[in-house]
Amino acid sequence: MTSRIRSAYDIRIEEGVIAPDPAQEPLIAAMERLEEDLARRGLFGGLPEVRGLYIWGPPGRGKSMLMDLFVTSTPEPKRLRAHFHAFMARIHDLVRQWREGDAKTRKAVFGTHKGDDPIPPIAALIASEARLLCFDELQVTDIADAMILGRLFEALFEKKVVLAVTSNRAPDQLYLNGINRQLFVPFIEQIEARCEVVSLTGERDWRLHRLTGGKVWFSPVDETARQGFEDLWSDLRGGEPEEPAHLTVLGRDVVVERTAGSMARATFAELCGRPLGPQDYLAIAERFHTLFLEDVPLLSPANQQEARRLVTLIDALYEAGARLVTLAAAAPEALYPEGVGAFEFERTASRLNEMQAADWMTRERSV
Repeated sequence: MTSRIRSAYDIRIEEGVIAPDPAQEPLIAAMERLEEDLARRGLFGGLPEVRGLYIWGPPGRGKSMLMDLFVTSTPEPKRLRAHFHAFMARIHDLVRQWREGDAKTRKAVFGTHKGDDPIPPIAALIASEARLLCFDELQVTDIADAMILGRLFEALFEKKVVLAVTSNRAPDQLYLNGINRQLFVPFIEQIEARCEVVSLTGERDWRLHRLTGGKVWFSPVDETARQGFEDLWSDLRGGEPEEPAHLTVLGRDVVVERTAGSMARATFAELCGRPLGPQDYLAIAERFHTLFLEDVPLLSPANQQEARRLVTLIDALYEAGARLVTLAAAAPEALYPEGVGAFEFERTASRLNEMQAADWMTRERSV
C-alpha cells in the first residue's frame, strides 16, 4: 500500500508543481518509515517510542516543501507545525508565566505540578497538545535558547513526543562556537539518539535555479509586471502554505504576515511605512533568504522617511547576502529622481542593481 507522503509527493510531480529529484528519495523513504511508526500502537494500545527525523542540507533542496507535505498527509491527529523561533518564543513566554504566576495562575495554565522548576510543567503542556512536533529552520544562535533546549527536549522525549525538524546545519554544527556550548551538547546528543538524521544535499538548488538568470525586478507596476511577480512567488513557493512569522526584536513582536519557509513577502507600506529600525531589518535579513517586496512607489522628499527605511532595509539584506525580488514603480536608478535625498539614494540604487545579477544569486549568505 502506497504511503500517504509518497502519494502526496507523486501527485505534486504529476501536477507539475514540483520536479522529480532523485536526491529527495532517501528523505521520502525516511518519512514513510516515520509515517508507519506513528501509526503503530504498543501493548494495550499505548504509544510506543518513535524515532523522529532531523533533516539538514543547504537551502533550496526541498526540505520545507517535503516537511509541509509530510505534516499535511500524516494521519497523526496531535501534530504541531511551527517555525522553530516562534516555538522558542512561546517556550520563553511560558517560563515567564510560570515564574511570575502565583499558585492559582500556574494551575490554570499548567495544571497541578509540584516544585518551582518550569520545565516539567511546560513539557507536559506541550505533550498534551502534540505528539508530533514539526519545526522548520532549526538554528540556534541565542544563548537563552541554547541553555533551555537540552532539558526541555529530554522532558518531551520522556513523554514520547516525536520530533521532525529541518535545518541548514548538521546536528553537531548547531550553536557552533556559541557561549557555554558544552551545556548545549546534551541537546545534540539527544537529537542524534532520538532522530534519524537525513542529509538532503543534492547538487541542485531548485529555488536558486529559478532565480539565477531570471527577472527579479518588475517595473513599472502594471498588469504584466504584477503577474510576473505573482508567478515567481507561486513558482518558488512550490505549494508551501503561507503563514505569518513572528520575530522577537528587542522584546518586540515584529510580524511578517506572508512567509513560506525561508521566503517572505511584504509591501513597501508594511516594511517601510511603519516605524521599523535597523534591528528589525537585520532580523528579517537573518530569518529569510529571499524577500519579495512589492508596490515600491516613486520616492521623493514627500516620503523621505519611508525612503530612508528602504535604504536601511536594503543595506541589511545586502550585508546578509539575501535575495530580493521587487515590484516597483521604476528601475532602481529612476526610483528617486530628484529632490533632497536623491543623491544619497544613488548608493542604494547601485546595490539594488547589483542584487539583480546572476552572481549575486549564487554568492554565499553571510548569516
